[in-house]
Amino acid sequence: MEEEFELICEKPGERIDRFLSGEMENLSRSYIQKLIKDGNLSVNGAAVKPNYKVVRGDSICVRIPGPEVLDVLPENIPLDILYEDDDILVVNKPKGMVVHPAPGHSSHTLVNAVLYHCGNELSGINGVIRPGIVHRIDMDTTGSLVICKNDRAHQILAEQLKEHSITRKYHAIVHGNFREDSGTVNASIGRHPTDRKKMSTKSSSGRPAVTHYRVLERFGNYTYIECELETGRTHQIRVHMSSIGHPILGDSVYGPSKCPFSLQGQTLHAKILGFRHPSTGEYVEFDAPLPDYFVRLLSALRS
Repeated sequence: MEEEFELICEKPGERIDRFLSGEMENLSRSYIQKLIKDGNLSVNGAAVKPNYKVVRGDSICVRIPGPEVLDVLPENIPLDILYEDDDILVVNKPKGMVVHPAPGHSSHTLVNAVLYHCGNELSGINGVIRPGIVHRIDMDTTGSLVICKNDRAHQILAEQLKEHSITRKYHAIVHGNFREDSGTVNASIGRHPTDRKKMSTKSSSGRPAVTHYRVLERFGNYTYIECELETGRTHQIRVHMSSIGHPILGDSVYGPSKCPFSLQGQTLHAKILGFRHPSTGEYVEFDAPLPDYFVRLLSALRS
């Protein structure tokens, strides 16, 4: 359903997108810029540009079109729920599940499952009815992932992600034995210069990426480690570990093509997820238990 709001400016000097994002907390600046571009915002009856600076007394009319319906069907797929309230849903994603529909994976994704579970609780985020996927993990990576049920929660958590204040600790088993007990990989990540399906630390257009790691257990030719993300680039842990000569066990993309164990993809698990709750402001933390295959592999390596 289309909505229309009228505001009178009492804070002159700010760009209109910044002013409105402060006055209307459920709208992001990027969405406000889209409203301006699409002709859904006027000041004193006239269209303005996104860089317009408001003047005291300006009458601002904002028209919000009804959200587009996402072309994804709800599916009754069981979820391993770690926590749920009116704002957020924290799940333990299984191996082999894609987070969001994409070419080749139009169904049986986490989004299909969340749409079924949440029903009408999901709101229109930036003009599209879809669950608030704040961050993603790879198809064959397991573990904790948060979904936001409303725009306000989504934007608060997205801001925490942007400022690197969300705790994300992963457990992995990697090839080789580390000399040190802990360390940091600080290497930009971007598209691989020749293989566009891969990421690389040798990209000329890489973005800053930092991964902290510490050894949990040593098994001679393999090491059980914990990695804490400071940033969240695509395939970050997989690329960083490979770049220092310790690719993740089972990762045929960034490591050896053959694996001595029967595995489905990389041995990587998003174990700890922590953030400030969007409503209470209190820090909350969730611990996703290791999947059975991971536990069995650790047991085999210890014996």
